[in-house]
Amino acid sequence: MKIGELARQTGLTTSKIRFYERIGLLKTVDRRSNGYRTYPLQAVLILRLITTAQRAGFTLDEIRTLLPADLKHWNHDALMDALTRKITDIEALQARLAQSKAHLLRLVEDIQARPDDMDCAANAHRVLTNVLMTPSENLDVTPDDVRLLDRMDRRLSVSRARSKKAVSP
Repeated sequence: MKIGELARQTGLTTSKIRFYERIGLLKTVDRRSNGYRTYPLQAVLILRLITTAQRAGFTLDEIRTLLPADLKHWNHDALMDALTRKITDIEALQARLAQSKAHLLRLVEDIQARPDDMDCAANAHRVLTNVLMTPSENLDVTPDDVRLLDRMDRRLSVSRARSKKAVSP
């Protein structure tokens, strides 16, 4: 089949198909004497495997190492190891996302708990002070990284690792 038909069957653009061919993921390509590419029916399956693996989080390099030259000769152990590692990676990402979500929910709750007699600047100072004084495993900001609002309502960013900069609102 020609590249246009392969593109229609897979839903990929012809440039994407050529890209997969160029980087060595799609190897089942023949060239006719007129220069046209022709693809076997197996190319549809290979391209669907590639796109499915990408949606599952595999990089093109990971796919390249797993995809056999002939789909009849899969390396079962390597495939199972890669799938298990990807599941572990996804679980770790889910845990980090859950921690980030919980942190943001606490931050929203703290912001909304502003006393009626407190203005926004003072509330921001209160919230940021609470954030910086509460140890958090997934919070990259420490009390040494930020100096909160001073009396003149100027924000100062101070870090030992970065240069000192003053930023006015």
